[in-house]
Amino acid sequence: MNDMVLQKLEGGLLTITMNRPERKNALNPDMVAGLVEAARRAADDPEVRAVLFKGAGGSFCVGGDVKSMAAGRAPLPFEVKMANLRRGMEVSRILHQMPKPVVAQLDGAAAGAGLSMALSCDLRIASESCKITTAFAKVGFSGDYGGTYFLTQLLGSARARELYLMSPVLTAKEAHAIGMVTKVVPDAEIDAAAHELAMSLAQGPSIALGFIKRNINNAEHLALEDCFDGEAIHHTRCSDTEDHKEAAKAFVEKRKPTFRGA
Repeated sequence: MNDMVLQKLEGGLLTITMNRPERKNALNPDMVAGLVEAARRAADDPEVRAVLFKGAGGSFCVGGDVKSMAAGRAPLPFEVKMANLRRGMEVSRILHQMPKPVVAQLDGAAAGAGLSMALSCDLRIASESCKITTAFAKVGFSGDYGGTYFLTQLLGSARARELYLMSPVLTAKEAHAIGMVTKVVPDAEIDAAAHELAMSLAQGPSIALGFIKRNINNAEHLALEDCFDGEAIHHTRCSDTEDHKEAAKAFVEKRKPTFRGA
């Protein structure tokens, strides 16, 4: 762990907080390393059943530290720079592929690589005042952290081209209207609303939720027959879980089920 990325586990929910509020959580090497470590912990720790991904100080993440870029740094060979970037981008891959639901809490600004990481998450809840933009073209970049992939999968290539080439700054409500954001809440409610949503997933039927996420990820690249095979395997495996048996019993008894993630 490091001070730029905070981790808190409670009730099966791991909250990962980017903690560089004085720079609106702009990414630097230490933060990136901490994010990759936190994402790996989230994926591998059996005590973690869901993740809440957020930023400290009222802002999610504005992407790379442009001020630091402008100040200049010692030149590195192309291969070294590319390898460093690719290692950091693992955070998006891990959050997207791990068999646990991930909620991004968007407030302040979500821009550049910050938006890319948010798009790698399963659900995004935003405060009304949050501003959302790809931002890359405005600073002479093409994009990283999987943003072009995730946005194309989420909204289609035509909308992705618009949002990347023109780089408009969207309000939270505009982002919600086109399907980029799951839900918009008043600024004063964002912390509670995001935590409540993420905790509800952490207390859900974890095996089934993991298979749901895998089914949807499979649909991004597998043929129909392969997706059907995956659904059949996962659905059948769910039938043997304690959570399914508890849910069926609770239905008959007309009560709310208590899921244990087993």
